[in-house]
Amino acid sequence: MATSREIVDALLRGRKAERVALMDGPWADTLAAWVRQGYPTRWVHKEKGEDRWLREDGMSEEALEAGEYEEPVPPWQHFGYDMAGVGPWFDIQPLRDHEELLEETDAWTIKRNGAGAALKYWKHKSGTPEHVDFLMTSRAVWERDYRPHLVQFDPARFDLPEIRRNFQEAHDAGRWAHFGHMFIWECMRQSMGDVTMYESLVLDPDWIHDYNRVYTDFYKQAFAYIFTNVGLPDGIWLYEDLGYKNGLFASPKVLSELIFPYYKELVDFFHSYNLPVVLHSCGSTAQALPLIIQAGFDALNPMERKAKDNDPFVFAEKYGDKLAFVGGLDTRVFETNDRDIIRREVSAYLDGMKARGARLVFASDHSISTNTRYDSYCYALEVYREHSLY
Repeated sequence: MATSREIVDALLRGRKAERVALMDGPWADTLAAWVRQGYPTRWVHKEKGEDRWLREDGMSEEALEAGEYEEPVPPWQHFGYDMAGVGPWFDIQPLRDHEELLEETDAWTIKRNGAGAALKYWKHKSGTPEHVDFLMTSRAVWERDYRPHLVQFDPARFDLPEIRRNFQEAHDAGRWAHFGHMFIWECMRQSMGDVTMYESLVLDPDWIHDYNRVYTDFYKQAFAYIFTNVGLPDGIWLYEDLGYKNGLFASPKVLSELIFPYYKELVDFFHSYNLPVVLHSCGSTAQALPLIIQAGFDALNPMERKAKDNDPFVFAEKYGDKLAFVGGLDTRVFETNDRDIIRREVSAYLDGMKARGARLVFASDHSISTNTRYDSYCYALEVYREHSLY
């Protein structure tokens, strides 16, 4: 029987695999709710100042002293996921380790990051941060205050011991262990904000090119350093949300001129290490599929079903010879907590993708929310295993 690593590797490299692979991503507060419903925990040693898990909401806080602390068993271990993300999540902000607390309540905080962006974060539940205020509003500000900090390599950005621990744990367990990070699109959104970014895509494309050039070089240096000092993972994930419910955030023409050349350069860089690359992009991605393939990505995630024209069956029929697919099961199926519906929909999705010859890693089309009960998700995985063989 093939290992998880062998199965995922075959799927992403265009070879035959004996079964559909498995992965997913429950929210932190979903895991906290599941713990109350029977999900297992473990005890791990934390040094003073390291993040420890909070049972009440699944969030984290700094440990006040060294000791043993409870946390949920990692989902990739408990559910037998074939893919395991192991970091490295290094500091990508121009001003390293910079975090300025601007405002705080019992429910949320507003913090300014190392790119001058003030973002609002929930304290006790998962969610994307709200954009509040941005200082990087022109190319002049970028060049004066932020650009210089990114062109000099800084090894202090990387927690190599933690990356090694996470990588070794998943690798020793036979999982397809991947490194991942966001890239230029998400960097821009959390640096200059949506308004300045969208205006500059049209009015100052030279700034966008310079920003993307600096960050592409930054990422290539960073990953080369990690590969040298930690080792090669089994593959890479890039997290770039290019779309919303009804379409792409920018036209295919704009993306092809200002964004995807840098995607291709970074994908080529990873391919030079013989590493397959998965693109994570929420929202409607149908119009971007030709660009995604031209850039050389090996797989697409998550194929959000609520978004316009995101039909995994169509994707498989049109692009299945060029892409593997990770995700695509409407997460609202899990949220029904109805076993009949779960069995019907999970079976239909798996059988439909297999019938179209899709190279598939079974997962939801988005993270698993607190609306899904632990026993419902466990049942969905039972159905998956009944239909997973090719």
